[in-house]
Amino acid sequence: MTNNPPIRILALESSCDETAAAIVENGRKLLADVVFSQIDLHALYGGVVPEIASRAHVEACDRVIDEALRQAGLSFADIDALAVTYGPGLVGALLTGVSCMKGLSYALRKPLIPVNHIEGHIAANYLSHPDLEPPFLCLVVSGGHSHLVNVPDYATYELLGQTWDDAAGEAFDKAARVLGLPYPGGPRVDALAEEGDPAYLHLPEPHTEGRYDYSFSGVKTAFLNAVNRLEMTGQPLPKADLAASFRHAVVEQLAGKAMLAARETGAAKLALAGGVSANRELRRRMTAECEKAGLPLYMPELRFCGDNGAMIGSAAYWRFLRGETAPLTLNAVPGLRLVSGN
Repeated sequence: MTNNPPIRILALESSCDETAAAIVENGRKLLADVVFSQIDLHALYGGVVPEIASRAHVEACDRVIDEALRQAGLSFADIDALAVTYGPGLVGALLTGVSCMKGLSYALRKPLIPVNHIEGHIAANYLSHPDLEPPFLCLVVSGGHSHLVNVPDYATYELLGQTWDDAAGEAFDKAARVLGLPYPGGPRVDALAEEGDPAYLHLPEPHTEGRYDYSFSGVKTAFLNAVNRLEMTGQPLPKADLAASFRHAVVEQLAGKAMLAARETGAAKLALAGGVSANRELRRRMTAECEKAGLPLYMPELRFCGDNGAMIGSAAYWRFLRGETAPLTLNAVPGLRLVSGN
């Protein structure tokens, strides 16, 4: 990697409620990283409002790009290529970023690289761990996705398992609403769970058709029913214990299936990715399980767990080396899949 000429990519991420720009050199060296969060805009509504998110992206795109260039001490002339998330995500939010970067690509006459948001989360590990190279197994867990992915080579993916209903992050957000916790719910459940007893409430273990697949809908429903029963008694909810019990049930499933896949596929390395990879219990559990199995574990730094432009710039580098650039007819694909046909 050190022998490669420096290729600097300016990347933009706008798939949900963060407008983020970054400049990444050779896929692993971060030169600038800017994230504008919309949490305060959506907190009033208890979740992301797509129209508000899109309007905020329109206002922030130019600002985060200018700030990234300022941080890196670079100009557009120093940039070799542009990259943008084109799916999956909220269609209006994606369109804002895609339109912005297509305009820059046309004006600057620089190639534009389309990046899958999920692929970006996986590539975040290349920034945190410059020594990480494929092949490896990756557990991708976020608000909209829960996947077990084999990564045999750069920008090459094989889907081993996925959720059949709710994603893990979505389940955490719904549990937060049941407990009356404000947005963003997932991190608040995680923090509250640190104070509770995970053995307080037993939640069912789902059975899935696929050996490495996930299902969180039943766990979520059982949790909701348990909280409703407690509320009917008129007693104060033991929120910390409930949060700890729910977190334990979700992490048990995530870690269990990931370790099962690692054993049965003979994976030499295991990585985490996505917003839920910041979950404290998941990181502890995976660390302990991998140490027991003698399996190297790679986890992104906390700043790279959530949505960010750096991960998009890293993923784009490997696509750029393969000559995969987009025409100016590039469109947003809100339902984009990491592996076609699944």
